[in-house]
Amino acid sequence: MNDLPRLTSLAHGGGCGCKLAPSVLRELLADQPMAQAFPQLLVGTETSDDAAVWQVDDNTCVIATTDFFMPMVDDPRAFGRIAATNAISDIYAMGGRPIMALAILGMPIDKLAPERIREILEGGREICHQAGIPVAGGHSIDAPEPIYGLAVIGLCHPSELRRNADARPGDALILTKGLGVGIYSAAIKKGALDEAGVAEMVASATTLNRVGADLAKRADVHAITDVTGFGILGHGLEIARGARLRLRLRLTDLPLLSRAAELAEAGFVTGASTRNWAAYGAEVALPEGLPLWQRALLTDPQTSGGLLVACAPEAAGEVLDFIRDAGFPLAAIVGHAEQGVAGISVE
Repeated sequence: MNDLPRLTSLAHGGGCGCKLAPSVLRELLADQPMAQAFPQLLVGTETSDDAAVWQVDDNTCVIATTDFFMPMVDDPRAFGRIAATNAISDIYAMGGRPIMALAILGMPIDKLAPERIREILEGGREICHQAGIPVAGGHSIDAPEPIYGLAVIGLCHPSELRRNADARPGDALILTKGLGVGIYSAAIKKGALDEAGVAEMVASATTLNRVGADLAKRADVHAITDVTGFGILGHGLEIARGARLRLRLRLTDLPLLSRAAELAEAGFVTGASTRNWAAYGAEVALPEGLPLWQRALLTDPQTSGGLLVACAPEAAGEVLDFIRDAGFPLAAIVGHAEQGVAGISVE
């Protein structure tokens, strides 16, 4: 068994750190036709939201998403579970409930034994079972690097749809999971994270964000997005741009995985973190003299990260308690939205 290749050694990147930089993605999508030609398409590419939404009738919206990436852990089953959790999260972030998934699989079949590939698929099925949905099919190819993920379909009532662009001035901002997944994955790739650290990261990344569907039933919850490959700053900026607001984040209130600060200060930072800052740093105001390792926490790509929730300020405490009771003990109020030039200020 010791001569088997590590999954992470077969990929040049891992998890949501594989995503194209935000600036590159915007350039690629710049000339795409706008969604107004299809009035039933309630959410398309305009605001970089988490999934596409099509209204079928007065009571039903179909939510569609796809997400896949290369491994950021070496255990095949854990990789499958993380990838599936991450993909399903887009449905919850729109306020919906998933109904089925299709598997997306690309594997270097000359380097990975069939039983290890089956473990990846089984991990994905386990999470889909937890979410109460089937893996109803999929597509597979022979690929030079291991890739796995899901296309997921969900439903919601139009009144429960939550866009990332609907935050309001004065809204409190709540983050449901701790930051640091990319930093942990960088440490894993270099063999510098112990079993307890790996277990902590996997536990966070395999916690389904199903609370998003419950939050969407509340009129005082205005906007939701999930924090993934662009980090808390990148996905916060998507809210800020869409709503034309300025977000103010409190650095000391941001929840972190237990060793995230320690590992970031020691230099375990992903390349995606640096690309993220290069892509959107001009829209962010940071405290003067902020160390680079603390900036890395803000740009750290989260794989299957938490939800960033914008809610009425008078309801923030009640909403936070609800989220914590739903199984998110690190959830915290991390800032607020206000009138101003779209962007983020970190205090």
